[in-house]
Amino acid sequence: MGKYFGTDGFRGEANVTLTVDKAFQVGRFLGWYYGQQARGEVCRIVIGKDTRRSSYMFEYALVAGLTASGADAYLLHVTTTPSVSYVVRTEQFDCGIMISASHNPYYDNGIKVINGSGEKLEESVIEKIEAYLDGESGEIPLAERDRIGRTVDYAAGRNRYIGYLISLATRSFKGKRVALDCSNGSAFSVAKNVFDALGAETYAINDQPDGFNINTDCGSTHIEGLQKYVVEHHMDVGFAYDGDADRCLAVDENGEVVDGDRILYVCGKYMKENGMLVGNTIVTTVMSNFGLYKALDREGIRYEKTAVGDKYVYENMSKNGYVLGGEQSGHIIFSKYETTGDGIVTSLKVMEAMLEKKESLGKMAAEVTIYPQVLKNVRVKDKNEAQADPEVQKAVENVTAALGDTGRILLRPSGTEPVIRVMVEAETDEICHMHVDSVIRVLKERGLTIE
Repeated sequence: MGKYFGTDGFRGEANVTLTVDKAFQVGRFLGWYYGQQARGEVCRIVIGKDTRRSSYMFEYALVAGLTASGADAYLLHVTTTPSVSYVVRTEQFDCGIMISASHNPYYDNGIKVINGSGEKLEESVIEKIEAYLDGESGEIPLAERDRIGRTVDYAAGRNRYIGYLISLATRSFKGKRVALDCSNGSAFSVAKNVFDALGAETYAINDQPDGFNINTDCGSTHIEGLQKYVVEHHMDVGFAYDGDADRCLAVDENGEVVDGDRILYVCGKYMKENGMLVGNTIVTTVMSNFGLYKALDREGIRYEKTAVGDKYVYENMSKNGYVLGGEQSGHIIFSKYETTGDGIVTSLKVMEAMLEKKESLGKMAAEVTIYPQVLKNVRVKDKNEAQADPEVQKAVENVTAALGDTGRILLRPSGTEPVIRVMVEAETDEICHMHVDSVIRVLKERGLTIE
C-alpha cells in the first residue's frame, strides 16, 4: 500500500484526508497519463459516484483535472462500482473512476481507479500518481485550444449495465417476494429496476439517499433491519448491499443472515452440480470460517486461501482461471461475468441457485455450520519478531494439535498497525477464548507486547 492509495483506492475523510485539491491533481495526472497512452487519440475516462454529499464536489474536481489535461470525462452519475468496471471494459474506455468510500460513513469518501480491463489499477501506475501528488515528478502540461477536454452525460452507460444484469438471469423471478436493502447508496439507482424487470415482487428499503444517510444503520454492515423486514413481510429472500454495491449479504426466509462464506458454498455447490465450477475450486481468504472449509471438504470441492482483500482473491482467480471466489464480508466474484465484486450479480446468482434447485436459501445455507470465532488484537513492539518467535510458534502449534480437525488458529500481522491478530475458531466460544488467551500469554511472557 502506498502513502495515499490503499487496497481499495485513495480513501479518507472528505476535505480532511482526501481533499478537493488532491482530487483535482489525480484528475490532472490520469488525464495526462492516459492521454500519452492514447497515442494522439482523445483519452476517454468514465466516472461514477455514490450518494455522499461530497461525491459531487469530488466529481467536479476530477472532471476539471481530467479536461484540463485534455481528456474527455464521461459521467455515469450515481451508480455502482461494478457498473463502472463493466462500462470501462465493454466500451473501450482508457480507465474508470469511482467516487465512493464503500461501507464507510457519509463523511468519508474515496477515489477508486479502474484500468482499461475493468480491474483495479496496477501498483506501478499508483506509484506514479503518488509521486505526482508529492511533487516528485514535475509539472504536467495543460491542454490548450482544441485539445482541452469535454464532459459527456453518459447515463446511457448505466442503463446498458442494467440491461446486462437482466440478461444474466436464467429464468423469471415471478412469484418470488424479494426485499432489497439499498443502504441509501448506489444500489438504489440499479437494483430494484433489475428485480422488477425479472418479474419479482420487489420491496426496496433504505432507498431514499439524502447525502448523509448512506450506510447509516442499514445495508450489509447493519443487516438487522433487513432481517426484521423479511420476517415481518414474509419475504422469500432479502439482499443487503453496501454503499457502492460491490458487496452483498443475504437473509433467508427465516430472517437468518447468509454471509459471504455461505453464499460461496451455496453458489459453489450449485455450480459444481451443473459443471460450471472450473477447477472444482473456490478462492477464499484466510479469514473465511472453518465451517465453510468443513462443508466444502464434505462436498469434495477444493479451495485456495489468499490474503484478506478481494484484490488478492481476484488475482488468484485470474492467474488460475477459477470462476468463483470471495470474502466473508460479501465481496463475491463470479469471474465469468465480472472483474470485481458485484453485489447485484451475487444476488442474481443466489436467486439462480434457489430457482434452479427449487429450494429455499435457508435450506441450502443450513448445510454450513458456522463455527464460533474469537479474534483479539495484541499491540506488539515488532510484528515480524513477534510472529517469528520460537515460543510463540510453539504455542500456535500446540493449539493446532489440540484442535485437530475441530477448529483452527490463525496468527497474522495487521497491515497498518503494530498489531498481531490472534484468531481461533472452534466448537464453542469457551474453547476459542482459552486458546487465544494461551497464545497472548506467551506473547506477553516473551516481552513482545506493548502494555
